[in-house]
Amino acid sequence: QVQLVESGGGTVQAGGSLKLSCDASGYTFNQWCAGWFRGTPDQPRDEREKVVIIDGDAQIQYGGAVKGRFTISKDNVKDTLYLQMNSLKPEDTATYYCAADHSRYGGGCPPPPFIYWGQGTQVTVSS
Repeated sequence: QVQLVESGGGTVQAGGSLKLSCDASGYTFNQWCAGWFRGTPDQPRDEREKVVIIDGDAQIQYGGAVKGRFTISKDNVKDTLYLQMNSLKPEDTATYYCAADHSRYGGGCPPPPFIYWGQGTQVTVSS
């Protein structure tokens, strides 16, 4: 059974940093599509904002709101996905979710939403 568990959220002042982690069980992130999304627990998955996605060919696409501030990485041995968030702004406040899905033959990702999701970790940025 696939499980994704996020951690690392918290409350920080504007300009601060946080590093989120997502641990996978039951599958590996390696050669899968994976990424981070943000929104609220009540929000449908396909309405959550894309923060960043890394596809099965290791191509990365950041959402425009976080470019230059957030960095995705993964540890294929540990099956852990990370999101380093710097220069945080109040508008970054949200519940952050990691998600994953099977990649297509060419390495691209399927249309949203991804099929595997964690429970989310709350990030609050105070002004």
